[in-house]
Order: sequence, then structure tokens, then C-alpha cells
Amino acid sequence: MSDTTEPIVPPENTTQALPRTTTQLDTLKELLRAPETPDELDIPLSVVLDIIFRVLFHEGHVKLRRLADITHLEMQLLDQLMEKLQFDQLVEVSGGSSMGRYTYIYALTDAGRRRARDAMERGQYVGPAPIPIEKYARMMILQTSRKLRIKPAEVREALSHLILPENFHRRLGPALNGSTSIFLYGPPGNGKTTIAEAVAKLIAGADPIWVPYAITSGGYIISIFDPLLFREIYLSKEQLKPFKVDARHEIDRRWGLFERPTVMVGGELQIDALDLRYDEVSKFYEAPLQLKANGGMFLIDDFGRQMISPAQLLNRWIVPLESGFDFLRLRTGQSLQVPFRQLIVFATNLNPLELVDDAFLRRIQMKVRVDSPDERMFLQIWTQAAQQLGIPVDRESFTYLLQKWYREPKRTLQAVHPRDILRIVASMCEYEGIPPQLNRTLLDEACDSYFVGSA
Repeated sequence: MSDTTEPIVPPENTTQALPRTTTQLDTLKELLRAPETPDELDIPLSVVLDIIFRVLFHEGHVKLRRLADITHLEMQLLDQLMEKLQFDQLVEVSGGSSMGRYTYIYALTDAGRRRARDAMERGQYVGPAPIPIEKYARMMILQTSRKLRIKPAEVREALSHLILPENFHRRLGPALNGSTSIFLYGPPGNGKTTIAEAVAKLIAGADPIWVPYAITSGGYIISIFDPLLFREIYLSKEQLKPFKVDARHEIDRRWGLFERPTVMVGGELQIDALDLRYDEVSKFYEAPLQLKANGGMFLIDDFGRQMISPAQLLNRWIVPLESGFDFLRLRTGQSLQVPFRQLIVFATNLNPLELVDDAFLRRIQMKVRVDSPDERMFLQIWTQAAQQLGIPVDRESFTYLLQKWYREPKRTLQAVHPRDILRIVASMCEYEGIPPQLNRTLLDEACDSYFVGSA
């Protein structure tokens, strides 16, 4: 996952994020059209008013522009709402200029503070106004209805830093463009996680997608945006034109244009992370991980070693993988149907046949075995790692390494070994104050420190 919240450079050709047919494009534009009056709001007015009251309660005196920045609603719409609240004597103008209502500064009246306390009792959410869940589902289906267009050359380039069997990219490419599912399996230490990370970068670099910051259903707010997962793409007014219904209407800023997200989890995954998580204090929901991954990739690393059994995890997803839809449940018992549209990648060191049954494996369309390298590939990996660390390579020391530490003890070659062993050698040389080098003594000391047991 990304650890930055900085926006990325907008793509030169923003039309890559547009649907291909006129009907789809018209639907996209309509979904992105910003509401300009209270009557055009697609969510209960009370939801928006509660957010406004919470902002005023926390901050005291608030400009209209500040409310627009927080709620992501249009100034025109907010001005109408504030005028109504002013008429109802819930807010008052505490400052501003003679330049017009958009410059006004608002504060709560005594009646408004009572109303704000009620809003605080109902929940603590302060942020962009939500999108109705039905609209979110339409948008996600629209954006995932077409396949990605990742070319073989792009897959080869993404994997170019790895030493892999020839044409290995052909095992991955079809699954990426189909946005289906991949099962990476094989002995440990041979790059399954690194391959998955390369796949994630490929998907992130594909068509960006529109995702709402939050959605609402049954009167509850479900927060989707996570600054650690979503990298926003900010477009200029000119770049936004293809997404607008017409020149008069604005883009609904409750949607953000993001790189396709990547969610990566390992042994820490628990079953409750796959369901709506309700916070009893804040009184709104956090979206489950698979909902945040929609349109992107969900990697379950070290599959089979989670705190939940493989059977529990697979039973949770067997229907979504088949139907493309997931079902979430609110604390009221209401069931929500949401799209399940991401590339699911399982990576494991364990035997898949011991983890899952044939019925589930049939639902994983691509099974990719990542084997241990042979001696030729191991030499390539060794040479590449040595060059990166500035250590001269000679054939004699490599042959000694193979014979003494692999052939004689019948130890399995692993792609991760060269990097780790050579790092130990480099540290030893640095400690001794000598130039980076290889000899039998250094190799023996490094391997003796690295390996546990005879094989």
C-alpha cells in the first residue's frame, strides 16, 4: 500500500478514465454531476445538516468556503442551506464583507447549539458528504465493466528487476486484464510477494477510477477513503471538461479520481476486517478491506497463516468470487449488496491442495507456481545482487558456495538467499574496514550466520 497522501501528477491523456460507449459516458457524467440545490441532493438533507452542525460546533465561526472544503458540496447549495438555517434561527452571521453571502461567517445560535448536540449524539462523522450506496454501485460496475488493457511489454517491464523463467509474464497478464483472481504458490523465499507488488504497480498505473470518500445507507455513513490506500489525481479545469454534463454544471467533489488502490494483508488478517466495522464512539462505519480494494487489487500474503482458517476466509468469499457482488450487514440487520470487483491475489508457501478444496480452486482462474531457481538462474540472481552492493563477483567463489552450502547439505536454492548472504558479506567487510570482496572465509562466516541447521 502507498504511504503517501500527496496527489500524483495527472495523466496527460485523461480520456483513459472515460468509458468507451456513448451510453456509458452519459451515465458517468450524470453520476458525476454535482447537486446545486437541496432538491437535487441524492441523500437525506438531515445527513448534510448534521455534518454542518458538527463543524460549527467544533470550530465556532466558520466561513462558507470552509464548509465547502469539508463537505465537498457546492457553494451555491451550501448558501441555500445556510440561508434556511439562518431563517430558522439556528445559525447567525458573525462576520463577513459586503461582497455577498459567499463571504459570510456563520456561528450557532443557542437553538443551533442544542441542535448541534443532537447531531453529535447521532454521530461524530465530519468530512465529505456521502454518496448513496446505489449510486456507488452503479459507478463501480460502470468502471469495472471493461477490462484493463495491460500489454505484454508492460508486464515484462514490471517484472524486469526479477530473474524469472522465460515467458513467466504470460502466466500473469491474462488474469490482470480479466481482473479475476490469481493463486501464487511455491516454496518460500522465491519472490511471490515481490511479484504481487509488481502486479499492484501495474494495476495502479492503469485507468484511474472515481471513488466516493463516503457512502450512506439506512441513515448510516460508511467511510471509504483511506489516505494510506488512495492516491488522488487532481485534474485541471480543462482536463475535467470530458467528465462534465455541460459547461454550466460542476463535477461532484464527493467523488475523487484515484489511482487504482492496492490492499495488502498478511497473517494479521482477521474475519472482522472483511465486514462493516461500526465504531460505538464515532457512530459511523469503516468500509471493509475488500470494499476499499474495489477497482484495484487485494493481496492476501502468506495465505493459510492468518488468525482465521483458510476455510473461514474462503467461505466468506466463495459467493462474491462467483457472482461479483458482496453482501454486508448493518447493525440493524439490514443487508447491503455492493460490487466485488477487484483482482484477488492469494500468495502462499503452503500446498494449495492442503489449504482449499477443488471447488474453490476452480474459482481461482489462474494458478501460478513460483519455483525455486535452478543453478543458472541462481547465478544470475547472485550476480545482480552483488552488482547492486558493489561486490566483485568471481566464478570460483560462487562455485565454492554452491558446493559447500547447497550441494553437499542438499539445501534448496531460494531466490532470496543471494541478497541476504551478500548483505552479510558487505557488513562484514565494512566492519573489518576492507573493500567489498568475496572469498571462502567470508562466505563461510556469512552462511554460518545465515543458515540454521544442515539444510
